[in-house]
Amino acid sequence: MITPKVENEELFSKNYRRFGLDLNLFVSLLSAVLVLSFILFTIIFPTSSALFFSDIKLFVTEKFNWLFVFVINFSLLFILVLVLSKFGSIRIGGANTRREFSNFAWYSMLFSAGIGIGIFFFGIAEPIYHLNIPSSLSSNSIYDPFKIMYLHWGIHAWVVYSVVAIVLGYFAYNKGLPLSIRSVFYPVLKEKIYGFWGNIIDTIAVLSVLFGLSTSLGLGARQINAGLNFVFDIPFNNTVQLVLIAIITFIATLSVVSGISKGIKMLSELNVKLSFVFLGLILIIGPTVHILSVFFNSTSLYFADFFKIGLFTATSDNDINWQSAWTIFYWAWWFSWSPFVGMFIARISKGRTIRQIIIGTVFVPSLVCFFTMTILGATGLDINETYNGVMEAAVLNDLSTTLFVMINHLFSSNTLQVIFALFAVVVITLFFVTSSDSGSLIVDFLTSGGKTNTPKTQRVFWAVMEGLIAASVLVLGGVKALNTLQALVIIMGLPFSIMFLVMIYSLVKQLLIDNKKK
Repeated sequence: MITPKVENEELFSKNYRRFGLDLNLFVSLLSAVLVLSFILFTIIFPTSSALFFSDIKLFVTEKFNWLFVFVINFSLLFILVLVLSKFGSIRIGGANTRREFSNFAWYSMLFSAGIGIGIFFFGIAEPIYHLNIPSSLSSNSIYDPFKIMYLHWGIHAWVVYSVVAIVLGYFAYNKGLPLSIRSVFYPVLKEKIYGFWGNIIDTIAVLSVLFGLSTSLGLGARQINAGLNFVFDIPFNNTVQLVLIAIITFIATLSVVSGISKGIKMLSELNVKLSFVFLGLILIIGPTVHILSVFFNSTSLYFADFFKIGLFTATSDNDINWQSAWTIFYWAWWFSWSPFVGMFIARISKGRTIRQIIIGTVFVPSLVCFFTMTILGATGLDINETYNGVMEAAVLNDLSTTLFVMINHLFSSNTLQVIFALFAVVVITLFFVTSSDSGSLIVDFLTSGGKTNTPKTQRVFWAVMEGLIAASVLVLGGVKALNTLQALVIIMGLPFSIMFLVMIYSLVKQLLIDNKKK
């Protein structure tokens, strides 16, 4: 039986409460020491650290491809059983809990936090990259590249976030445990989640969130800078990138201080509205019939080959190299980001049933990803064929310029090129802001032991800390250090994939116990 109120208060009472902070010192200090150690290691030994983490990343993605394939498909089977069972009608927060956010606000926030910027860069690039795929995955169709892109950004990606959201949401809002990753292990660890092992679990989650967001922020600053340089001839250098990081961090800080209902919700809704306007205009102005044809045919092919591509486990050297560089890379990244996105979705999902959360976090976002990425991908391939491989050259030369190259070839008017390029920069920047602000909030929850009513100064601290980590790695270590940081995020996907099986076991065990009581 879970009776957490006393234990929760005892856990929170140990927090450090001075200088406007309310921190679990063990989690916060250990996280800080490990982050600082990593930064120093990558800066002092850039080549050695890059080789070290790159080798580990290759080992993880090549030797454990079978594990990632098993866990992600087992997770998919689990949520399908859950959505069809009587447990799907369980409401997060209790039977009488009302929704905190409208459907549009909810979708806007989970979409901005969950996928975000990847649509605008990989939506164009991936179909070009996947013109040649392993024969085991091919259907000898012109829609194969889109089918593979859907595999990476669709159902298999979102199911990872959905599992964490459901499990944590149930334990936090139905069983009264802290809103922290440690809580999902209560059926296994019992009261130990309040001690050393709970602190270790939350520390791993903090590192995953900080490293993931800092990597995205650093690489994102370079991508925005590359776009500004390509279109407006603004210099591509550390100074501009630091200014971009500072701007994004400043806006994210204002947002996270305002809280979810005001800052994060408002920016996410604005972000999604602007994104839909931008993509809608591309759909209308671009090769509309071609885009729709690619979308429907690719979606049909994706579902027809769903089990073949979803269960594909490479055995030959060439296939292993491809799968580790693409599918396993993505799936490891989603696992590593799951504490951040899953926790955030859990926080905003009170009042929704498990069935509604699964449909809303797996199937709806997947279809949105399919359509939005097809708008960009099909337009990019059409331009690539019309202009003799110009998009393929852009992808191979500098991935961050592909969107702007597409815009330049989509419009003949210089004025429209500039307007749409500026529009794209605003949308891209907002995606980074909405990831940063929601991520800062989650780090705040994790480092306070799962408290959700922490001081505003603490939220500012973590938002600024993300920016400082990204800036210091970028300036002192350059892109090599950022790539090393990215490799570490992928590596962390391995322990989280194993933890997923424990999470699923924990929820099943607790649901059966609660059902027996009824």
